[in-house]
Formats: sequence, structure tokens, C-alpha cells
Amino acid sequence: MKIARRALPLLAAPALAQEARPIRLVLGFPPGSAADASARVIAPALGAALGQNVVVENRPGAGSNIATEQVARAAADGTTILLGSVANTINASLMRDLPFDFARDLAPIAPLVTVPNILVVHPSIAAESVAGLVALARRDAAGLFYASSGQGTAPHLSGELFNLLAGVRMTHVPYPGSGQAVTDLLAGRVNVMFSPASTVIQHVRSGRLRALASTGAARTAAAPELPTMAEAGMANFESAVWFGLVAPAATPAPVIARLAAAAATARAQPETRAQLAAQGFDILDGGPDALRALIAAETAKWARVVEASGARGN
Repeated sequence: MKIARRALPLLAAPALAQEARPIRLVLGFPPGSAADASARVIAPALGAALGQNVVVENRPGAGSNIATEQVARAAADGTTILLGSVANTINASLMRDLPFDFARDLAPIAPLVTVPNILVVHPSIAAESVAGLVALARRDAAGLFYASSGQGTAPHLSGELFNLLAGVRMTHVPYPGSGQAVTDLLAGRVNVMFSPASTVIQHVRSGRLRALASTGAARTAAAPELPTMAEAGMANFESAVWFGLVAPAATPAPVIARLAAAAATARAQPETRAQLAAQGFDILDGGPDALRALIAAETAKWARVVEASGARGN
């Protein structure tokens, strides 16, 4: 009994410390990105569910690899978590010699949101449809430059998938984040972008950009008038940006369960759902198993695209 009584404080101390300290929600993209927009909505609701502060920390660079490595090496006590994304599953095959294995070194907590990409062009581009853009690219692919939020991101691989299916070769121009990419697209410095709907929908509505299609399996509620890429003539074209919470792989199961329960509570809040919907996000339900399955499916899917397109990261 004495041993048990002495052991109790030692067992309780990490849990108490974990509950008292703020949680760092690290993301690999800058302010103004879809990742940042979703994190800024989720963090307060997640903090309220946990009863502690959740602080968003932007660590952009290398298609989220800098942030991912930081979290993979962080203390596995639940105080540092990552906003994982489709970029992580793309990088698994796109990037050589990564210092971590996303599926092995990070533990899934819960999926959060998804948002389709929208194919947008600068108004100076003489294309009113996907077919029109394909025709233009076949005449002068060298004159078309497509922006992305960085190597290994869904916008990057969406462009590569377009090149592959259309049999063209638009030039990829990577940016540190979607905010910077959209700025240059608005200025006409680049011509085309597959962008998260949340980042460009206001510019489409104002007429500063022309939207040609969305990339989801179904039409997006953010712009229901837009055809999907499949409806526009590109069968099997589907890509979306999604985000979910992951933690260092050694994080104890009870901590993962606590974080997953808090994520479910946060997603269920009407105000949170309304804020996310207003920015074009759809809620993803489920816990660790759902996110684990999503990661496996997306890793396999994008590995096929990387192989077929010949795309390579830095």
C-alpha cells in the first residue's frame, strides 16, 4: 500500500501539468492560409472543451514538413499537437529523405474539416471553362503559370493532376502559403491556381478572379453553381484540402482519447460549425480510427499521382 500511495503523485503529476499548461496547436502554413483560417476557428472551441488555452503557432515552410518534424520530436504529453493535412500524405511520396514518417511518428487524434479546391484563373486568361483552359494550355502551356501554396500541397498536386489528365505542361510556381499565391494571382503575375475555396471565394464573388470548377466529388456549398472537374469533362479528377489533429506517436492513449473527445465537442458547437461553413469548410466527423483510415487512403492515392505525373519535391 505504501508503494501505491507513493506512486500516485508520480502518475498524477504529468496529467495535472498537461491540463494546466497551454496546448500548442502547430501548423505548417502562414496566416491567411486555409490551415490558419480553420485553426483560428477550432482552437477556441477546442480550448473550451478541454478547459485550457489552445495557442495557434504558425511554423510555415517546406510544405508543412518543418512543423511536422517539430511536433514529431516534441514531448508526447498532449501539450504539442499538429494540424495535419493532405500535404503530409502527399509529401510521403513526393519528398525524398524526410526526417520523419508521418504515419509512424504521429498519432491520429481526430479529423476536423475539409474544403474543395476551386480552379480559378486571372480574368485576363481567355478561358471560360475547364475545356477552354485545356485548349489554351495545349496551344501555349509554356505561357501558363499555376500557383500553389508550396511543394507537396494539394494545390500543387492538383495542378500536376491537371497536367497529367490534360496532356499539357503548365509551369508550377510554389509560394510559402496560399495568401501570397493569391496575391500574385490577383495581380496577374501567375495565371491559374487550384486554391482552397475558403481562400478565393470572396475574390470570385467580386469578379477579381474567374472560377471554372471545383475539385470535390460533389459540388461545393460555397459555390454550388460551379461544376465539379468530373462534370466539366475530367473524369477521376478529385482533390480536396483536409485538416486533422495529430500528436507525437508516443502520446499515451488516455491523452489521445481526451483530445479526441474535445475535438468532437468543438466540432459540434453551432457557432463553430457556422463559422467554418461561412468560410467554405465542411465538417469531418470521427476519432483516431477515422483519421488513420483517411491518412492511409490519401497517402496511397497521392502516391499514384506522384508516380504517374513524375512530380518531385525539393
